[in-house]
Amino acid sequence: MKGDERILGDSDFVLGVLNEQNERMDRRFRLREQGYDIEKTIERVSNLFSLSKQDIINSQRQRVIARSVLCYWGIRELGMSGSALAKMLSIGQSSVSRAFGRGEKLVNDMKLTLLDP
Repeated sequence: MKGDERILGDSDFVLGVLNEQNERMDRRFRLREQGYDIEKTIERVSNLFSLSKQDIINSQRQRVIARSVLCYWGIRELGMSGSALAKMLSIGQSSVSRAFGRGEKLVNDMKLTLLDP
């Protein structure tokens, strides 16, 4: 089977990349169908970490964990841009990128899920 010519690599690699992207898109559509947007994601994060929505958006040191998870889910699960999150949180794009990395580790280590159990 021939792969996508925009992606360098052998067919298996290309198909793997395309399948992973399709799975992400499917998940995003399912989340949107269930009403998940950034506001609902903020609500979920605030519940997980017992913080108010405003506490997450405001910049204070003890909120780093919650904001990191929010950045990770906003980008990975909802498909938001880093610049949109940066603007919303009043931080730079590089800060969002670092928060994304921290958030990914936190979500995996703590086995957090965006969808309510």
